[in-house]
Parts: sequence; structure tokens; C-alpha cells
Amino acid sequence: MNLKKSILTNLYEEIIERVSVGIHAVDHEGKTIIYNKKMREMEAMDEEDVLYKDVRDVFQFQENQSSTLLQSLEQGEEIVNVKQTYFNNRGVEITTINNTFPLKIHGKICAAVEIATDVTKMEKLVRRNLRQTKTDFTFEHIIGASDELKEVIALAKRATRTNSNVLIIGETGTGKELFAQSIHTESDRANGPFISQNCAALPDSLIEGILFGTTKGAFTGAIDSPGLFEQAQGGTLLLDELNSLNIALQAKLLRVLQERKVRRIGGTKEIPIDVRVIATINEDPIDAVANNHLRKDLYYRLAVVTLFIPPLRERNGDIPVLVEEFIKKYNQLFNLDVQGVSSEVLKFFESHSWPGNVRELEHVIEASLNLLNHEQIIEFHHLPYQYRKNETKQKFTSESIEFKNNAKTTLLDQLASFEKQYIEQSLKKHNNHITKTAQALGISRQSLQYRMKRLNIKV
Repeated sequence: MNLKKSILTNLYEEIIERVSVGIHAVDHEGKTIIYNKKMREMEAMDEEDVLYKDVRDVFQFQENQSSTLLQSLEQGEEIVNVKQTYFNNRGVEITTINNTFPLKIHGKICAAVEIATDVTKMEKLVRRNLRQTKTDFTFEHIIGASDELKEVIALAKRATRTNSNVLIIGETGTGKELFAQSIHTESDRANGPFISQNCAALPDSLIEGILFGTTKGAFTGAIDSPGLFEQAQGGTLLLDELNSLNIALQAKLLRVLQERKVRRIGGTKEIPIDVRVIATINEDPIDAVANNHLRKDLYYRLAVVTLFIPPLRERNGDIPVLVEEFIKKYNQLFNLDVQGVSSEVLKFFESHSWPGNVRELEHVIEASLNLLNHEQIIEFHHLPYQYRKNETKQKFTSESIEFKNNAKTTLLDQLASFEKQYIEQSLKKHNNHITKTAQALGISRQSLQYRMKRLNIKV
């Protein structure tokens, strides 16, 4: 029996040491008895700095705050999902999200355990983003001469005359924030703050307080802190990738947009706000609503002005202009004198599907310039390997359709073979996106799905 308990003890110790969350436990006096590897890494401290020492002698806490471990120990209550900022013995700031609970034996509290997730870097990133409210872009920075892009720019410029909410829809890399900043810069709110927050970059436990603000005492470690709506007063708030925001938080956001008032977490006071909200999503709003990524009522509230930014593959005419602009940009950065791209490279660019859109094209130009020696023209062999290895270069022409060369093959067989190849290549061109492929083929989504089933085409 003792041997079995010894094995289990060793097993528990090994598990605690190897888990990917910080674990810190104190005894009834507040002295550390468990301090695992992940916690040591998060707090940049050695075991001997903390183990068997009083927490109050090792760590420093912000004014009017104390250790959640000690609070749980003293109050005998579980503390769930609380953000805490404190300092190690060298004064280095640490921010964690904690779940803390007391341990009782025979009804008496004998210890407390804290399970912590490190969000230090994320917290600093948020603060830096909030300081960087200056807009750098106007409509003149949006590069392209295609009719599709010109139409979106014209609509965006009309949106500068009002304070209506704006929803910008576009794939990753199409330049949604560029449009948002341009609308702000040329609106009556240009002298007010422009604050941007990526909703996908933060966990729910952080984003709620950041959006709406917090009131001192609302939860352990909470301080009086204005949220993004208050900080954007008189200006514009950009909520990037809104479809990544938790549905419950979307309901709170809807209430703020409807009432034009915000209430901090834990607060009772309604604070009037004068903020224009611009939101972006990277998927079709109909799909986002259907997949429960976006509340329908929030969609209608935001989509007073809706901008659909076309992907790069749907405006090939902009590619030469973009290529020229990116070469010019990196010529200056790298002190080069590259004059352009070869006809082969340009032809490849115009046939490529560009899943990463303009951002991907810029990356390819930058990467290619890094491979040049003294050449002044980007050739195909200068492109990054992942583009060169595809010998077909993602061509989509009628020459790629193969016909069965068999006298016994009927017309219906030939047509079926042609139809299957044509649909398969169109699907490949549009990254197996059913709706976009159907639109390109000029048929309904249901019709395309029927044909795929009949021709045994799988994606």
C-alpha cells in the first residue's frame, strides 16, 4: 500500500511539473509549498526564490491590490478567471489570468492553489495598440485602378459624410484596416482618436474589460479603467475580425450601439458615448450568421454602410500597379534599383489565386528582392520556393482541358468529361469555395452541388 502511495505521489509531482499552466500553492500561513516549472518560467524566478517563503515577502502587488492566493486562503472562497498584475523580486511586471481555490481538510482551510495562464505579452501589446491611435493612411494610399476597387473607394468616400456604422467585409490581406483608417481620416472625426482592436487577438476574459472598461472592486484585482468606447470618445473605434468575438459579448456590444451608452464591468453608471464603430469580418456575413459567428441583429445594426472589398484574384488589373508600388517601396528599404518583373512572372501573378491577397503579393515581392544579386528584373527563379515548385503555376485556361481521344467515345461522354474537369479546375482556382465557384461559373450553389454529386467531384 505504501509503495502504491509512493508511486502515485511521484506521478502527481511529475504531472504538476509538466503541465502547460502555472501552478502555485501555499500552506495555511501563506508560504509556498508547490511552484511548478511553468510558473517559474512565467515569473522568471528560480524555485529557491519562492519555495517555502511567504508570498508577501517575494512578490509586490499594485496599489490597493493583493495576492489572489492569499485572498482565497483568507476568505475561503474560489476566485475564478481573474486578471492580476504584479511584480517579481526584480521588479519585472507579470500579468496572469488566475483560477484560485482553497483546500479544506475536515472543514478547515489548510492551503490554497492557483492555476495561472500567462498573458503578460498580450497585456503589453494591448497597451501599445491603445497608444498608437494615430492614423497613417488615406484613400490615396489605396493602390489599384480596377473598376471593382474604384467602386468600393467611391462608396467608402461617401461614408465619410455621415457618422453611421460601417461593416467592411473582405478576406484576410485585402486591406480592410486601410479603408477604415481612410474613412476616419476624411470624416469630421479626423481630429478625434482612432482606436483599433483585433477581436481575435485576446481571450474573452480580457476583451470584455478592454471593450467596456472596469470598475474598482468589480472583481479581485479590478481597477477603475476606461474601456475602448470611452477612449474613442469623439472618434472612431475599429473592431477588427468581429466574427471572432464571443456571441455573448456581441450581445453586450449590440446594447451599447443601440443605447449609445456604456456601463463598465461592475459599474452602475451609464456613460454616454459619441463613437463611430467600424467593424470588419473576414467571411461572408450570411455564412457568419449561419455558423453562429455573428449575431443577426448585430449584423443589421452594423451594416448601415457595407463595403465588400474584392479579393485580388477578382481584380487582376490591379496586379501590375501593386507590383510597381511594392518594388518601389522595397527598393528604398533595401537600397536597390529593381526595375520590374519579367513577363513570365507577371503572367504567373495574374494566374495565381492569391489566397493571402495584397498582403501575400507584397510578401512575394519582398522575398524575391532578397534573392536578387545585381539583377534589375525579377525572374521566375527569384520567386520563393513554394511558388516555383508548382510547375503548372496555377494556370486556368481552356488549354488545360483534356478531351478523350477515342472514336468510340460519345458526345455525352466528352461533354461530361469536359464538365468535370472544368468544375474541378474552377474549384481549385477558388480554393474549393462552393459559393464563389458557383458565382464564377454563372450557376446557383445548389446547381453546382448537384453537378458535383453527379460527376463524383469531392472537395
